[in-house]
Amino acid sequence: MRMRKTVRFLLAAAAAATLGLTGLAAPASASVLDIPPRGANDWSCKPDAAHPQPVVLVNGTFKLMAENWAKLSPKLKEEGYCVFAFNYGHLETDPIPQSAVELRDFVEAVRGATGAAKVDIVGHSQGGMLPRYYVKFLGGADKVDDLVGIVPSNHGTKNPLAIPAGWTICPSCVDQQYGSDLLKKLNEGTETPAGPDYTVITTKYDEIVVPYTSALLTGPAEHVTNIVLQDKCPLDLYMHDQATKDPVVAQWVLNALQHEGPADPGFQPRCIGRA
Repeated sequence: MRMRKTVRFLLAAAAAATLGLTGLAAPASASVLDIPPRGANDWSCKPDAAHPQPVVLVNGTFKLMAENWAKLSPKLKEEGYCVFAFNYGHLETDPIPQSAVELRDFVEAVRGATGAAKVDIVGHSQGGMLPRYYVKFLGGADKVDDLVGIVPSNHGTKNPLAIPAGWTICPSCVDQQYGSDLLKKLNEGTETPAGPDYTVITTKYDEIVVPYTSALLTGPAEHVTNIVLQDKCPLDLYMHDQATKDPVVAQWVLNALQHEGPADPGFQPRCIGRA
């Protein structure tokens, strides 16, 4: 237990240092952990006809919302969306069913504040897979319009580093191992229950979710789109950790949110990612 608390403290300290370097500072009364990304958490925001669903951003493991969504949150806000983000699960290390309850409660808070019947969810890594648990087991199927996963751990990872990390400090890392009991339960039967439209965005250069094809989902084409960045932008070298900051990913996210159904597989983004 002491080791786990120490690691969490060090992770939070490192995140705080990163925020400081980017010019973000916490108010004296607030923890650095509570700072939302720019553009997020205006609880007076009301969706309009062009953007009827508020967007809930769900972090990846060991991530803070201010860093994880530093690029995508203001982009979505500029496009006219009401954007909301939150930290959950003790730096996203709690068991996934437990964190999914936090997501359920946050979605209810967003729906209550905005008056929206449904939300769109955009998640990174664990945050792209975890909402599927909410949809399938916690009543989220009729409350989510679009679910967009950025390099999600939908079928887990075979990365051997996930095993020692998981057993010591990170139950959610155990849940995200390939073949885990959690993932067997989640993927049994249909992977994409009726209700939301599902878009998966992944990269051939994912070094965390291994193999990268583990992110992909099965389901009817009218409700599920799988995107590999390099199929349309071969020189896009973004990897797992910084995928939310890729401008090509942002284009795919907007296409998914604006397009009827999931993202249009025929869409051709402007290939302006790192080359």
